[in-house]
Amino acid sequence: MDTPKVVMVTGASSGFGRLISETLARKGYRVFATMRALEGKNAAPARELRELAERESLWLRQLELDVTEDASVERAVGKAIEEAGRIDVAVNNAGYGLIGVTEAATLEQARRIMDTNFLGAVRVNRAVLPHMRRQQSGLLIHISSGAGRVVVPGMGFYCASKWALEALAEEYRYELAGQHIDSVIIQPGAYPTAVFDKIERTADIARTETYGAANSIADRVLGMLASTKRDPQEIANAVLETIETPFGRRKLRQRIGSGIDGISELNELSEKVQAQILEAFGAAARAGSE
Repeated sequence: MDTPKVVMVTGASSGFGRLISETLARKGYRVFATMRALEGKNAAPARELRELAERESLWLRQLELDVTEDASVERAVGKAIEEAGRIDVAVNNAGYGLIGVTEAATLEQARRIMDTNFLGAVRVNRAVLPHMRRQQSGLLIHISSGAGRVVVPGMGFYCASKWALEALAEEYRYELAGQHIDSVIIQPGAYPTAVFDKIERTADIARTETYGAANSIADRVLGMLASTKRDPQEIANAVLETIETPFGRRKLRQRIGSGIDGISELNELSEKVQAQILEAFGAAARAGSE
């Protein structure tokens, strides 16, 4: 790598975000591993990343970034630009799960998950895109889920947040292609990460009295998802491979891991239908579309 690319990763305190940050740093990238509460609840993971960087002589920095706060995102991106001079890749990974009967999700819970899983990526992309447009190059990576394509029982608002994220990411792809900026989606299956420790339950339990057997769906789904044995390093490897793939040759969506077999087929069908939509509206063909 002649000039190491600069990568910003959100939600890097644990799970995919941490693995992605460590993997890219070990491959010679300049990595900003961002997270909330660097001096609070995430002080330990931040310290561990600093110690790793010192021990292995990695270019791996930690930045305070809360994807739900405009000022926090802008401040973190500003600090990254100030130190590294550019941002080549933004990995929108921050997010969490909400499970339970959909009606039992309070409005506050609905707002919060959309604010994190969807609007968090909007904030990050808005902050980094002016710099990428000036560079005439860049890559937005959106860590979605198989739940960004299908509805998982008991996870209605989580699915809604990921469906919204995928629509946003695909629209960016068409609009930014002419400026040599790519937007891609990675759809993990179930992996044993900290996401299962942080999952939230819908809180308005009084509304579940008439749902009967539907009330047990969430626990059954959570148990099935948490029992997976796949290695989450697969997602970090997919991010690395995506970054190292040249512009114009990256797939819009990558389905990684176990789960519903038909998601890849849905992706292929969507690509064909979307091509018809673009043609119908007279949109220019995307350079290097697969």
